[in-house]
Amino acid sequence: MKPRNEQEPSPRPTETELDILRVLWENGDCTVREVHERLYAGNGAGYTTALKLMQIMHAKGLVERDDSQRAHVYRAAVSQQRTQKRFLAEMVTRLFNDSPSQLVLHALGDNPRASRAELKQIRELLNRIDAEKSGAEKPR
Repeated sequence: MKPRNEQEPSPRPTETELDILRVLWENGDCTVREVHERLYAGNGAGYTTALKLMQIMHAKGLVERDDSQRAHVYRAAVSQQRTQKRFLAEMVTRLFNDSPSQLVLHALGDNPRASRAELKQIRELLNRIDAEKSGAEKPR
């Protein structure tokens, strides 16, 4: 499989395509049957549904396919981190008027489920950002 250039913009995945990408991100390379079993086996969706979705995703450049074996093996062509950043940037722009701080304030203020460990990570990040900004603002 030829690696995809992460600098090229890829189409925005649909919710269903995101489900398939999550399986590939969590499990690595998978056959259609493996994706089908993880996502659809319990709800009655057919194997051909998973196959068709993955063929469409391949055509869109969201997954890569190794067809050197009888069962084609698929892998995500877009990284989880890059996809998350893309969706987050769109959300900040569309819902929070280009204000990342408003997103964070809403997320933390309305979500008492943040664990102590998560809050500690957030504090560390804020301290690091603050230190970088303070260092950049000092005259030399």
